[in-house]
Amino acid sequence: MTIPRFLDPDTWMRNVFSAKAVGRGGVIQRSARDVERVVGRSAFLREVQRRGFTLVENGDQLVVFCNRDPVRLIVQRDPPSLSQRASPVGRGAHFRCWSEAQEHDNTISNAQ
Repeated sequence: MTIPRFLDPDTWMRNVFSAKAVGRGGVIQRSARDVERVVGRSAFLREVQRRGFTLVENGDQLVVFCNRDPVRLIVQRDPPSLSQRASPVGRGAHFRCWSEAQEHDNTISNAQ
């Protein structure tokens, strides 16, 4: 199946980062599924880093703060317990934070 011209990866990326919010230093958001389908997560991450922006992920949404200002989490809820959410499996799993990834790696090392 041919990807429509407006979904060509280069055109899509150019359109995303030419939004008015980007020029004003605002916020843009995209579905993680769409990003992965059209340009790939790694290409999107590289572009965000190249521009010096901050990217956060919440659920299926990727939110880009289109400026170089620090991002502070003002209200943080208690994270759900492992029994309330799917536990990451394997090396390719995405972790919420570095310490969770370390804990996972330590668990794997201790089991071997």
